[in-house]
Amino acid sequence: MEKAERTFVRGMYSESYGLDHIRQAQLAAPRVRDESVVVDDGSVGHSGTAEERASSKGRGWWRIGPGDDQFLTQTLQIHFVELAPRSRANGHGHQNEACFYILDGRGFEMHDGIRYDWKKDDLVFVHPDSFHQHNNPYDEKALCLVMKAKSTWMFMGLIQQGRPGPIDRPDEFGEREEWGRIWTPGSVDRKKVVSVEDTTWENTPLGRVRTINSIAQNNHRQWSVDVYELDIPAGGRSGKYWKMADEVMYIKSGSGYSLHWEVQAEIAEKYYARIALEPKRYDFNKGDTLYIPQNTIAQHFAADGTPLRMISSQNRLFKHLGYDAVHYFEPASA
Repeated sequence: MEKAERTFVRGMYSESYGLDHIRQAQLAAPRVRDESVVVDDGSVGHSGTAEERASSKGRGWWRIGPGDDQFLTQTLQIHFVELAPRSRANGHGHQNEACFYILDGRGFEMHDGIRYDWKKDDLVFVHPDSFHQHNNPYDEKALCLVMKAKSTWMFMGLIQQGRPGPIDRPDEFGEREEWGRIWTPGSVDRKKVVSVEDTTWENTPLGRVRTINSIAQNNHRQWSVDVYELDIPAGGRSGKYWKMADEVMYIKSGSGYSLHWEVQAEIAEKYYARIALEPKRYDFNKGDTLYIPQNTIAQHFAADGTPLRMISSQNRLFKHLGYDAVHYFEPASA
């Protein structure tokens, strides 16, 4: 799959004030994607040419992004990075941050010349404006799930990214200055790798949850994507919950299904929510991604006689826009 270009931000167009046709098209798209779905193979962007990808012995492939057909979301982008034994990825830099959940293996990052080691089940942060390179010096391959809110940066015009090299028109510019002068004070002292030992499991209305990154953890060097792990026992179910943010769930282990209730807005003297009487069912297996659209009610079920583990990612911007609440119609099974 060699594409001529990559879509970084998707436009929305309408001949009228209403945008319901866009939402209905999004809701009609399949929400479960498995390993057969590769919407981008990394041939455009930091993964480099086919020759460079072959020489680095690493590869990346995209599962969800703004250029997808059928389109799901540009709130989040989901892709995978695999590093062969004793290999490293091509170094690159971008203004947007990213977080890597380590599915298998171990290795280390080089970020702005500093080394950060990681292992299976760690969450690793690539901070904004970072030159970084992923490394695997060991004898087993490493596999990473990458979650990022890249289009958010694009909407804000934060698009200075690329591979190492000289700047254009160097005679028109002065000597190098320290870029970090305009970072949030104290950001360089925040945690870059979150290990299992740094987190705890809690019983919540949603179920048994391990929060890995959230707005409450203000010592993490990550501002855009919230991540948690959900553990549903064999034969059990999560809470039935309603929130405005869309969400991508990666099926870490087990299999099951998810029920989704569409929510329509009835605009009268104020906004009213009208909830579909019947949900739609979406079945999934280990390694799949499940998409939950904005303003949707969802509930997840473990279905194959084994526990179900799901990794959730959400764009934190929703919380800053006034949607920081989750409503539960019923709690998780005991």
